[in-house]
Amino acid sequence: MSNILMPKATAVWFVDNTVLTFEQISIFCGLHILEVSGIADGDVAAGIRGADPIANGQLTRPEIEKAEADTSYHMVAVSFEHTPASPAKGKKRKGPRYTPLSRRQDRPDAIAWIVRNHPEISDAQISKLIGTTKPTITSIRDRSHWKSATITPTDPVSLGLCRQIDLDETVKIAAAKKAKKDAKLKPLEDGEALKPVEVAPVAPAPEIKKDHTLESLFKPSTSTSN
Repeated sequence: MSNILMPKATAVWFVDNTVLTFEQISIFCGLHILEVSGIADGDVAAGIRGADPIANGQLTRPEIEKAEADTSYHMVAVSFEHTPASPAKGKKRKGPRYTPLSRRQDRPDAIAWIVRNHPEISDAQISKLIGTTKPTITSIRDRSHWKSATITPTDPVSLGLCRQIDLDETVKIAAAKKAKKDAKLKPLEDGEALKPVEVAPVAPAPEIKKDHTLESLFKPSTSTSN
């Protein structure tokens, strides 16, 4: 079965513009042969406008002509090598990852899993990895998210939000940054003591003569004359 765009609309176009058999059309469009027969009779797909597979790049004219000349031949759709999950070699994806609408509701579970299992990963890295926003991550961390009561931490790879290779690379980078930061705050080795702080020498207190009495201090001095 071919995975093509607008299969019924394409079948309508085939019925109206070619002499292909119902079987050839049904196989190419992935429809039951009775559906194709119903389209030809006007009982199925009424009101659907035909979609030209040549114009939208799904089929070539020579392929149709080949099938029209040989009723046993099954047409082959044009294949596209583009895979959104696998960017071209040497080109790095920039910005947050696009997340399909059908999977966006799973992001809180993925964020909770990352926060719990890889606390070294920063909010910016999480945002780029699974295509979310920093406020959402913050609300998951402080449990203020509206879905907090039902969040189930789940591996983002199993949810289809990122590839395993991307997750591993993010963890690797985050771990390297953490190790570098920890190295700067490395504690003293066992047995190593803090060096004493140098203290400036303190001048000795002036010596107090103890031979003075209260009388001697107030007694007028006398001088002897020769």
